[in-house]
Amino acid sequence: MASIKNIDGLTGQQVQEMVNQGGRFVVFKYCISILIMTFNRGTDVYFVRPGESTLAQSLPFTLLSLVVGWWGIPWGPIYTIGAVYTNFSGGKDITNEVMDQLSLNTPSQQSQQQGYNIPGTDNSGNNTGGYSIPGSGNNNPSGGGYNIPR
Repeated sequence: MASIKNIDGLTGQQVQEMVNQGGRFVVFKYCISILIMTFNRGTDVYFVRPGESTLAQSLPFTLLSLVVGWWGIPWGPIYTIGAVYTNFSGGKDITNEVMDQLSLNTPSQQSQQQGYNIPGTDNSGNNTGGYSIPGSGNNNPSGGGYNIPR
């Protein structure tokens, strides 16, 4: 995954609270043309805090597109206009996708108790020789999972 800018020092809970207050994750666009070749790209992900403007963050990419994006025929002007429009509209909002990934990669209290014990240890730290997946294995009376050997 691309790096996230403007999120340094925030915990997952703080990010969630800011998103609930109107914060969002955006990607800006830029276009670079070299005669018949045109490159239409997205930036890293930027976290926009509640009430914060995206103009300062998108301006370098907008200016880059305006200076070197037009020159490719035929896609340079088309992609440049699209990049400028996207950037002046506040960037492409990808908040839902980022928050989905954060929730998948942030263990809940319940999963911390059950744990994904990698590499091959149980919750007590004893070596089990395999990967213990919650809801799996011989030790779980509920069954219905996987015991994956190394």
